[in-house]
Amino acid sequence: MTTREIAIRGFHDVIDQNDIVFLDFWAAWCGPCRMFAPVFEKAAGQHPDIVFGKVDTEAQRELAAAFHISSIPTLMVFREGVLVFSQPGALGAPQLDRVIAGVRGLDMDAVRAQVAAQKAEREAVR
Repeated sequence: MTTREIAIRGFHDVIDQNDIVFLDFWAAWCGPCRMFAPVFEKAAGQHPDIVFGKVDTEAQRELAAAFHISSIPTLMVFREGVLVFSQPGALGAPQLDRVIAGVRGLDMDAVRAQVAAQKAEREAVR
């Protein structure tokens, strides 16, 4: 499978309807983005069960702003609809492979419990 372009329209469907989604926030003028692109594309071919999406920050300014993207490339990963990883900077293939393995190995029950606890804590402060 290859990467696919992700836009604000249909964004939530992609996140909600797929178990694991990797998003590369990038721009055509960005040198590190161009260096990361083949690494990301190769991983997409090696992991057809994962959605590898590319978000062009120039064309999708509203989506980039919603995620407070201030540095590109930025990699974000969603698992079962939960943002589980976000990091700016280009990764090499070994680093991306470690992220993929880490995301696959997550105990999502524990992640959801942690998210619920953080939400309760924020609400208690209000």
